Amino acid sequence: MLTIILLVVAVILITIGLVWLVDKFIPAKFKPVLVILLWVVIGFLGYQTFMSVYEPIQFNKVKNKRYAQVIERLVDIRDSQLAHRQVTGKFAKDFDGLVKFIDTAQYTITQRRDSLVLDEEMTKRYGGVETMKEITIIDTLDFVSVKDSLFKSSDRYKSMMFVPTAPEGTKFEMDAGFLEEDAVKIPVFEASVKKAIILHDQDKDLIAQENEVVSVDGVNGDALKVGSMTEVKTNGNWPKTYGDSE
Repeated sequence: MLTIILLVVAVILITIGLVWLVDKFIPAKFKPVLVILLWVVIGFLGYQTFMSVYEPIQFNKVKNKRYAQVIERLVDIRDSQLAHRQVTGKFAKDFDGLVKFIDTAQYTITQRRDSLVLDEEMTKRYGGVETMKEITIIDTLDFVSVKDSLFKSSDRYKSMMFVPTAPEGTKFEMDAGFLEEDAVKIPVFEASVKKAIILHDQDKDLIAQENEVVSVDGVNGDALKVGSMTEVKTNGNWPKTYGDSE
């Protein structure tokens, strides 16, 4: 970008120099036409210089606003999936199942307490001498609606599958399954959307540049996503500047 700006500025300066040369050395009868043409070139190059700076600035404003909206949806998806895993032991594979779960599922509120009870086996071994053992008792105290816990009175979970700012009806891609580590199956999920979909109506060259981003302050790669189908993680791939990714 800086190279382009410097090049255009250099061309403008050269053109201004040419205007001076024309004014100084070209016969008077040719001067008006040449001078007008050169000033048209200067105006065009000036406009190109301005747009080379202005368009990326506007693109970044649009990008940041849209990313923030998309990330809000991804956070809702993640929170819903974590609740699904907590209650069922696995992640939901599709949005229909996830929404139905939120509508109907409940958290079980429990309390753990320690207690002493008679250890019959040890009592027999010691000839009838009562021997006690410590156990942990889990009491069920209450049930709480997952929907009320996560979303209170809001029903936004019913539309969390749709990508905001994308063409109407565009959904996030989502999958869920298991990874095996040390013979243990661990549930995983991933929800994502391509940057090109979020920025579908923006300049294609700027979108291509955004897809190549590698920065601690940017969203690396060509998509916004949360979770992973290849790693055991549930965080998002966006930086802290867009909000908590954990």
